[in-house]
Amino acid sequence: MNAEVSLEIRSLMSRFRSGDQKAVDALVAHFYPELRRLAAARMRMERHEHTWTPTVLVNELYLELVKIRALRAADEDAGEQEAFLKLAGFIMRRLLIHHSRLLYRKAQKVGVNDAGLGLDSGAETLVEVEDLLERLRKLDPRLRTVVELRVFEGKTADETAAAMACSARTVHKYWSFARRWLASELGECPAQ
Repeated sequence: MNAEVSLEIRSLMSRFRSGDQKAVDALVAHFYPELRRLAAARMRMERHEHTWTPTVLVNELYLELVKIRALRAADEDAGEQEAFLKLAGFIMRRLLIHHSRLLYRKAQKVGVNDAGLGLDSGAETLVEVEDLLERLRKLDPRLRTVVELRVFEGKTADETAAAMACSARTVHKYWSFARRWLASELGECPAQ
């Protein structure tokens, strides 16, 4: 990223932190291709019957960003772009979980069979995944981070290593442990 774009992003992030809605508009417009890629990676993890598309997820993200009044200042090393994209990824995951929970509750209220809506692998599964990830985080927060970056954001081992400021070998070690642990918790044989 060139210095001029970097300065523009810093300025936009500063304005975003102070609640400037136009800064949110500009940030989403600037990062739209990356946000769309991130949304598509998250949507690949959803059931096929999901009512949202990656575009809808980015639109919902935009609405959530407009509500946010402040964002913790980013490390100079991490950079503003990475801070914004991490926030976006976190909010996207939360939006999908919230959306699935709402669908599940609506189905329960009207007495609809889960299987009829495809919710067996929807809301309940998302809640279970979130619970598993939280338990994994309690073992070591880096394990959860590796899983989130690899699975939900679709990053490669090298991209994950760069995001975590560690070696690809360390990422492989965490990824390998997390996969075995998750498979064991789910009562499955770990994939090699």
